[in-house]
Amino acid sequence: MPRRRLYMPQNPLAAVPDRSEQTRPTGCDAQKPSGVQECASLASPSRRSLLNAALFLPAASLVGCSSSRESNQSEGQEPPPAFAFFTPEERAFVEAATERLIPDEEDGLGARGAGVAVFIDRQLAGPYGRAEHWYMQGPWATGVAEQGYQLKLTPAALYQTATRDVNAWCQKNHGKDFAALPGAVQDDVLHGLESGDIELTDVPAKVFFTMLWNNTVEGFLADPMYGGNRNFAGWKLVGFPGPRYNYSSEIEQYGKPYTLPTVGILGRNGTLLRKG
Repeated sequence: MPRRRLYMPQNPLAAVPDRSEQTRPTGCDAQKPSGVQECASLASPSRRSLLNAALFLPAASLVGCSSSRESNQSEGQEPPPAFAFFTPEERAFVEAATERLIPDEEDGLGARGAGVAVFIDRQLAGPYGRAEHWYMQGPWATGVAEQGYQLKLTPAALYQTATRDVNAWCQKNHGKDFAALPGAVQDDVLHGLESGDIELTDVPAKVFFTMLWNNTVEGFLADPMYGGNRNFAGWKLVGFPGPRYNYSSEIEQYGKPYTLPTVGILGRNGTLLRKG
């Protein structure tokens, strides 16, 4: 199965995509988005080995692992925030889909444990979801892969439309919404969206899957203040200790364990959210 190289922002201290200047690519010179880079297939790797050894995350090719919902709640943690954008049906779909893409396994360090759906919800409720800084005036030609995103739908509208279409397809073919299907069947649906074998009524399946996958990776590795990477789940999995202001005394301590606690931009509490 195809795999995508893990998208890492150039500034890991902020560790979240800067959407302020994002524009809709147009013309023949537009480049393929960095979050959709392809790499060679690997045979049956584990999620942990891919993340730790090579900073690779599988897309639908890693779905199907077991999940665990063990709570990591401790004193001083903020409760999970309320959803600002998703309807209950949309939330159920995104939570189920992202959990299959980055399973929690026994350690709880997966998309659900990291609050990836919260990250996506907050993004879609803001300027990114409304495409406020994208060029959205048309023309609305089909375009080619190298031109990037070319739909007239904003990201928020794409999620709303695609969720409805995916659930309708699942109802027609399996008698249930996506979130209610067994994990193995969810995997098959995600494979079909990624490959384009499943044809959705109103939007291209591959375009939606690409956005869902990229947003899942962003939410898993962004600073926790943006809603995802709760309790530093993604950073712990890849061994990133966070944006500590001074590493000077540890820089040349090769081969020695780094023992300081993980920190985010807002401090050691991996559940604090940016206001506004």
